Amino acid sequence: MSDTRIEHDFLGELPVPAEAYWGIHTQRAISNFSISGIKVNPCLIASLALVKKSCCLANCETGHLNSGKAAAIITACDEIAEGGLSDQFPVDALQGGAGTSTNMNINEVIANRAIEIQGGNKGDYSLIHPLEDVNLHQSTNDVYPSAIKVAGIYRLRNLAKAIADLQGAFQEKEKEFGRIIKIGRTELQEAVPITLGAEFSAFAEAISRDRWRTSKCEERLRVVNLGGTAVGTGLTAPRDYIFLVIEKLREATGLGLSRGENLPAETANADSFVEVSGILKAHAVNLLKIANDLRLMNFLGEIKLPQLQAGSSIMPGKVNPVLLEAAISVGYKVIANDGIVTATASRGTQQINEFLPLLAHSLLETLDLLINIDKLLANHVRSITAGVDKCREYFEHSPMIITALLPVIGYERATQLMAEFTRTGTKNMRKFLEEKLGESIVEKVFSSVSLTALGYKDYGKDTEKQ
Repeated sequence: MSDTRIEHDFLGELPVPAEAYWGIHTQRAISNFSISGIKVNPCLIASLALVKKSCCLANCETGHLNSGKAAAIITACDEIAEGGLSDQFPVDALQGGAGTSTNMNINEVIANRAIEIQGGNKGDYSLIHPLEDVNLHQSTNDVYPSAIKVAGIYRLRNLAKAIADLQGAFQEKEKEFGRIIKIGRTELQEAVPITLGAEFSAFAEAISRDRWRTSKCEERLRVVNLGGTAVGTGLTAPRDYIFLVIEKLREATGLGLSRGENLPAETANADSFVEVSGILKAHAVNLLKIANDLRLMNFLGEIKLPQLQAGSSIMPGKVNPVLLEAAISVGYKVIANDGIVTATASRGTQQINEFLPLLAHSLLETLDLLINIDKLLANHVRSITAGVDKCREYFEHSPMIITALLPVIGYERATQLMAEFTRTGTKNMRKFLEEKLGESIVEKVFSSVSLTALGYKDYGKDTEKQ
């Protein structure tokens, strides 16, 4: 038997591997786009299969596709949506043509698998045709962006769960570290006192905003242009199919999708992806800030990060904050991807966006990166321990802690004490203040409750040690 089969299109004939489920259109794309070696995101492939299934169901129910063909196509779509035939999608993620090559790829794989289900041989398109049956009443221009939105929503939901778990991890540490007093820092200088728990509460609050924004931005992807065909006018598609296909897509995906009121606008514009990407960038920015803060706190000994791996090939015993560095790297990649999404969305021309494949790759890559790093960070944060002794040391030796006593002794008296502290060369500011003001008032002012309360209590006017 030959190891290839011959297929044809309007450009001519081409050999295709005999056992491949793809066909000539995919084969040409493999040759044309040998660029990055990065394959199309698996979630997008699965979402395309669900879109194809929906179209098939609508075509069958409206009588435009016979039930025998439809059953085989639906079975093939279900297999692909569940991750089957994953090696049959070899087209590079960086491709021209607004996603046509990927659409052709999945059309051919579905068709050949459906042919096989019916007992035929791959390439016998007289049984089921990739374009006339699988792609019936569709265009890349409505199928592909609809699939990006389906994939985006699925990944957003997974990301929201990962963010929620990360938020929970910080909240657990907020409670655990609630009574550990330390010195705060602004502009890399010692500032006023705070608790370690309060610092972790700030991390948790930032992540909670990310959780809310990520959950809400799903709404921006629920409006799809499926049924609009090439430019959003529905040309070549029957009206009954156009109205039914969205219902079938909702059923197949389990998502609250709706058909756009202005399908030409939905087909021509990609601004909703930019909006979502911006939300994801905001989350990345928070991760960058938090990861850098945790690295610094670990460096200072105020916290102890879990030790993950040896940090040096030459320095024995060195351990580095590698996961936080990975999180920072992810943050920068997400910011770069947001720039790509913004640029590609702006480069659409009139009724189509030619650069949707790069947009899709960048957006879905961002979602995958954030899901993965958030899961890793949640476990990492839960293993953080407090450097209680270092927190106490920095706190007690910092002249800045006198600031907390201003409501009690006033600015002038505090200035005098600061000058005396400096002049005497004393190192422990807390002990110095206890000697000058009395242990009782210092203990009250420097309690974790007082330091984190909103505003100060009246400790009494006669507080100076006589």
